[in-house]
Amino acid sequence: MNERLGSAPFSGSYRPGDVQFLLKPIEIDPIDVAEKERLIQSGRRHYSEMLSRESLPSARYLEVFQRALAMGLRPMAQGVLDLAAIIAARRPGEITLVSLARAGTPVGVALKHVLREIFGRASEHYSISIIRDRGIDRNALRFILDRAGRDPAGLVFVDGWTGKGVIARELRRALDDFERDHGVRLDADLHALTDLAGVGIAPSDTDYLIPSSILNATMSGLVSRSILNEHIGPDDFHGCVYYHEFTSADRSVWFIEELLSAARELLAKGYEPNAQPVDPSLARARSTALLADIRVTFGIQNENFIKPGIGEATRVLLRRVPERVIIRDPEAPEVAHLLELAHEKNVRRQVDPTLPYQAVSLIKGVIDA
Repeated sequence: MNERLGSAPFSGSYRPGDVQFLLKPIEIDPIDVAEKERLIQSGRRHYSEMLSRESLPSARYLEVFQRALAMGLRPMAQGVLDLAAIIAARRPGEITLVSLARAGTPVGVALKHVLREIFGRASEHYSISIIRDRGIDRNALRFILDRAGRDPAGLVFVDGWTGKGVIARELRRALDDFERDHGVRLDADLHALTDLAGVGIAPSDTDYLIPSSILNATMSGLVSRSILNEHIGPDDFHGCVYYHEFTSADRSVWFIEELLSAARELLAKGYEPNAQPVDPSLARARSTALLADIRVTFGIQNENFIKPGIGEATRVLLRRVPERVIIRDPEAPEVAHLLELAHEKNVRRQVDPTLPYQAVSLIKGVIDA
């Protein structure tokens, strides 16, 4: 193996033992969100080549986040306990958590702690890049397998949730290609807290509020989403920006401690983690029907413009150009942060009580706008 492969792993703002990011910190000139959207939709640039400026949340949004945290921490803690039980049952030997940066990173960190503390299972945790239409970071995989010497049978790919299942399918394609080219077979099942698309392994298929999904870098080790552009050489890991300037507002380690405290409280009250994944077939049928209905109702040709579920709907409002956000119940506390974001960004809100999810965001077509 090329000894120059990748670059030095780092832990971001997490503790060194929590995670090793296999990403290359780079500097990149931020691009205006609307211009980024035009470039993506025109096909001139891929979304992974660009990054818009990330800013800290407003004081009002942080108030909404605190209420969301109070409501969503316990369900997320239960999800982490159950997912850890599932992983422990499916991996009798070595466990290597490979979280997909960055939504999967906090989940991977929490799983590492729970596996050790509750299940007595040691694990290593790496957070790596996977990009729609570009695949997984092979240099990162080779680092884990060759440089770190981890057992291929022990790798577990982890994300926070599934929306339409795009990343789960990308993972499966990428690992099929990796096996073809390198002769190493890896389990392509994506393990998540909740699987709205019915494409992975998860303890739930419910669209519940995962608190880490509604903040950006300050909940994910101060790293950006992953980048793949001209700054990334053939031996490099995929890139990221590390937001040193957000250090004073960082909540990454604090959130993990809050989550672990909630998990311990659940166990103290007698909760027994469930190692049985949810049957994905119902979620898969529900997802397929919803996407077909939205495409017809709104005349959407490109399915990438549809972002179902709280997590994906939030991402659109934080870093894309939304056309509208559709809410099942505007009085539900789980969507208060979405309503606040829509207000701040002057995004159209629509209510549809028949939605199978709490929310769906639609991306605006901007080429001719």
